[in-house]
Amino acid sequence: MAGPVFWPMKDAPEVLRFYSDWIADCPDELMTIAVQRRAPALPIVPPELVGKLVLGVTACYAGPVEEGEQVLRPLKEFGSPVLDFCRPKPFLEHQSTFDPSFPHGWHYYVRSCDVAALSDEVIDIVAEHGSHITSPVTSIALWQMGGAVGGIDDGATAFNGRQAGFTFNINGNSKTADGFDAERQWARDYWSALAPHHTSVYVNFLMEEGEERVREAYGAAKYDRLKALKRKYDPTNFFSLNQNIRPD
Repeated sequence: MAGPVFWPMKDAPEVLRFYSDWIADCPDELMTIAVQRRAPALPIVPPELVGKLVLGVTACYAGPVEEGEQVLRPLKEFGSPVLDFCRPKPFLEHQSTFDPSFPHGWHYYVRSCDVAALSDEVIDIVAEHGSHITSPVTSIALWQMGGAVGGIDDGATAFNGRQAGFTFNINGNSKTADGFDAERQWARDYWSALAPHHTSVYVNFLMEEGEERVREAYGAAKYDRLKALKRKYDPTNFFSLNQNIRPD
């Protein structure tokens, strides 16, 4: 069972409070992403909904269909969804769900952060800034963390943020340069509003944000360990086309 369910953006506070409670004890087979955007002009979207502000929850239950239907029923039945594309489907179909929304050649700007939980304050920020989305291709993705990822000791791997509750990926996008400055500022303002709730950041969601942000992504202790490994195995910094950890 996989796919998104959408509600009107005005229902965001109620939906997000339900969503936070619903996933609190969800099985590891379930993964979700909450999405804010304007409904895209795709063949599967009714014309009367295209361009409307919506909040969605995209779910993927990686287990028996019958179990997935039971687990996802509360989501599909909450409130008054305007779109429901959650159904049994092959993994490759689900994996490409967002491809039409992010083609090559558009203008993209991303700010990201982790937060511990969807507190009332965080939900209010999400609802407020989501209501100001203007571009048809701007969006946010709020990734559910925890589960099997959180079950591994935080010191066991270089990956940081295993105890994060959610990861924000805030996209201020436009199809051309026209209007891009405004979308970029919207993403910055959204991210700044969340600043009191930041706990860390996922390294693959960073843009060119400087060494301190890379250090934040790994945490100081892991960053120092990785820096020592870099000095030993790559003292010339040959592998540098990434969120780089310099050897010096």
